Amino acid sequence: MRSTGMRARSVPHDSRPVHARPRETEYRPRHPLDLARVVLPQRHGAGDPTMAAANGVIWRASRTPDGPATLALRAGAGGHVRAAAWGPGAEWALDQLPALCGADDDPTGFDAGAHPLVAEAHRRHPDLRIGRTDLVFDALVSAIIEQKVTGMQAFGAWRRIVAWYGERAPGPTPKPMFAPPTIEGWRRVPSWAWHRAGLEPPQSRTIVEAARRGDAIVRAAASAPDADGRERIFTSLRGVGVWTSAETRIRAFGDPDAVSVGDYHLAHHVGFVLTGSRVDDDGMLELLAPWAGQRQRVIRLLYASGIQEPRRGPRMHPEDHRDR
Repeated sequence: MRSTGMRARSVPHDSRPVHARPRETEYRPRHPLDLARVVLPQRHGAGDPTMAAANGVIWRASRTPDGPATLALRAGAGGHVRAAAWGPGAEWALDQLPALCGADDDPTGFDAGAHPLVAEAHRRHPDLRIGRTDLVFDALVSAIIEQKVTGMQAFGAWRRIVAWYGERAPGPTPKPMFAPPTIEGWRRVPSWAWHRAGLEPPQSRTIVEAARRGDAIVRAAASAPDADGRERIFTSLRGVGVWTSAETRIRAFGDPDAVSVGDYHLAHHVGFVLTGSRVDDDGMLELLAPWAGQRQRVIRLLYASGIQEPRRGPRMHPEDHRDR
């Protein structure tokens, strides 16, 4: 019997969950910290069911190794971060909080002076840090979903699949929020659900195939000695190329040097900010070469500068070559 009127969910979602008392802590970074600038880049669009910002609080739902967890983060006096966490993974999430806030990001040796605009952005934003989630498979899946499509399409597909097949986030969240599926849950998303969510077959097949090796991928990436080792692990997967690898490394490991080569917008943006003209990927890599080892940091600073190329016309569906 057809069930086209039913919502595509694999687990029951309690609409009125009971909230246990949270675990709480205060993180005191040893460096200036802009909490929103370091944490919100992990968000997948304004409607992301795993993240929200409301009344000065950043909410984040995640699937930790110990189970679902919800973090509520508020910037306090002196750059301190007050945090509360709910759910089976609450302790893990609080232990991981410093890394999420960029504690592992070491800008030692970064020379911003190779370009005056980078130097000025660095001077204005000494609190810019690159955080990491240490949640490898979720980062990989989100990057795969974002291959070859517009941000609107990717964010919509992520939102639907996580809400349909994830787990209701614990805690008094400001809106219904969901932790992503388990690795096995990603593997079991049916083909019709991917289609209904708006994802193309190549991406859904890549996610399902990766999930079959998910635990091994996570272990191998976590134990890899460096970014090159992680790159080899991720790009060994069918359907995963250098763009997806870079995006995964940025989110999961806070890679300060990762560059998302093949992105539809990035090379144009880097070229325009640094030279006043668009460049291609090769041109972008040439421009970023003076900051080898810190290229992602420079990219973050270029966006923080606020300089944007003027719009040339109505938005169009991009012909993207990521991971082809």
